[in-house]
Amino acid sequence: MLILVGGAVFCWPAPAVLHLRPVSTSRPERLLGRLRERLVRDSGVTEHLRSAATLDLLAACLTGGLPVPVALEAVAVTASPPTAAALRSVASHLAIGVEPAEAWAPVRDRPGLAELAVAAVRTARAGTALAAYAKDLAARLRESLSAEAEERAERAGVLLAAPIGLCFLPAFLCLGVLPVVLGLAARLDGVL
Repeated sequence: MLILVGGAVFCWPAPAVLHLRPVSTSRPERLLGRLRERLVRDSGVTEHLRSAATLDLLAACLTGGLPVPVALEAVAVTASPPTAAALRSVASHLAIGVEPAEAWAPVRDRPGLAELAVAAVRTARAGTALAAYAKDLAARLRESLSAEAEERAERAGVLLAAPIGLCFLPAFLCLGVLPVVLGLAARLDGVL
């Protein structure tokens, strides 16, 4: 089909055919890579939320009077599988009388629980309650997640402003400012 525009003749299929390219395999791989990164990042958020919930339950169990090994066994079902295994390991070590520093070692590498291990060792020596520290740590984990989510939302707002500005600024100049300037120039040309 031929199209006549301003005296020039264009054939519409030709430009479409010229712009066809073979599909690159690197683009889908890049998209999958980004999706994997996002899933890993979001799973970290989920892990922190689960850790905060587990810490709240641990605080409730300890406040209710359960011994630390029994409380750890009780809350392990709410944690992610690796964290649950670490909590069960700590509970079994504490139940057989292993020193607190050695017993809490499996929890030190779990996200959000390293501070709990340090506090548990400290409270085992000092005799202070672990429940208050677990509750405080859960609140801090939630606050950090909230701050991170707010930061991501602000970053998204900034990233969205640039494309919107690039689209609307030329339109504003062409449809708003340019007619006014041309109208003023025509009036000044008639006056001078």
